[in-house]
Amino acid sequence: MIRLILLSDFTEAYASNLLKGIQEYARGREPWVVCRMPTSFRIEHGLEGVVNWACHWKADAIIGQFDSSDDVGMFPRHGIIALAQDFKRRFDTIPNLTGDYLSQGRKVADYFVSKGFRNFAFYGYEDAVWSEERGRGFRIRLQELGMGEEVSDYQKQPLENLWYYDSDPLVEWIRALPHPTAIFACDDTRANTILEVCRMLNIRVPVDIAVLGVDNDEITCSLSYPSLSSLDLDVFHAGYEAATYINELLRGTETEIRDVIVGFNEIVERQSTDIFATKNKYILKVLSYIHLHLSEDLSVASLLQMVPMSRRLFEEIFKRETGQPIHQYVISLRVRRLAQLLVCSSDSIEDLSLEVGLGSPKNLSRMFKNRIGVSPQEYRQKHKNNP
Repeated sequence: MIRLILLSDFTEAYASNLLKGIQEYARGREPWVVCRMPTSFRIEHGLEGVVNWACHWKADAIIGQFDSSDDVGMFPRHGIIALAQDFKRRFDTIPNLTGDYLSQGRKVADYFVSKGFRNFAFYGYEDAVWSEERGRGFRIRLQELGMGEEVSDYQKQPLENLWYYDSDPLVEWIRALPHPTAIFACDDTRANTILEVCRMLNIRVPVDIAVLGVDNDEITCSLSYPSLSSLDLDVFHAGYEAATYINELLRGTETEIRDVIVGFNEIVERQSTDIFATKNKYILKVLSYIHLHLSEDLSVASLLQMVPMSRRLFEEIFKRETGQPIHQYVISLRVRRLAQLLVCSSDSIEDLSLEVGLGSPKNLSRMFKNRIGVSPQEYRQKHKNNP
């Protein structure tokens, strides 16, 4: 039997998904027992108290959020394998459960640029490696695209007070942003805070301010108003890999200190970014309608009735604003929505394609593969929680 302590914040989905991956690894193998230890125990008793409890409980390993000043070498000195879940800084003396945060920031930058935004902002924590690197990757990619000179930055929130924010300076920061602006928040908690402030200021989301977080915490994202778009982290597979690594260390088949990397999937688009940024009021009206009525008839003729212009002028302006003809824009949006549903829903591919307005065309697989790179079935298999 392998005895593991998970020292984490259990108010968010990250810890639960990590445990699900560990559970999947343990299925059919030697039993695992997990002690879920809240971070308040470390704060109250210090790291020495955690080590004492781990020794008393006869723990084989611990995955935990440790402070930068913690002497994490106490665990291996007591024969306990320790992995540090990124909290503030990575450690050199023990493995880290970490991520390629620079790539995550770059992906979000590409996403916002593809949606027509030209004003950008980042909202993060101070003194947290995962927040800093996500913001840095975001800015670097925007600079590469020629749009990163004026990224507004707000990183004044200490990590210890996840639930609290000083509203006055944050309100002033958001109020001063030009419209439209795309805000990348370092996690879903910060993104939810942005949405709260926007409601207080009567700022339209996503028309004036678009907001995107990280973690894709289903409860946080769904209970936000409007619902929150988020970069989906592959924590499940990281839990599986972490359990594999711990088992190899216990068996002596692995001796190298190496980090376990939390990968990421796609951006799950919800209402907070479900728009294409444009200052043309007629095209904005049409785009808003398209995004809200994706499963309905969205022919050029039906959309033309919404704007006071000729068909030729409408098509020219739409393409100039979005970079795509109307038909291609609608198809691309439907394919992206289908990709999201393939991961979060167990309905058949045919039913989901009908739900997003693609119908059941014989060339669905080819259409999807041309835009996503794989077939719908392959995409679902790749991103579902199966190691």
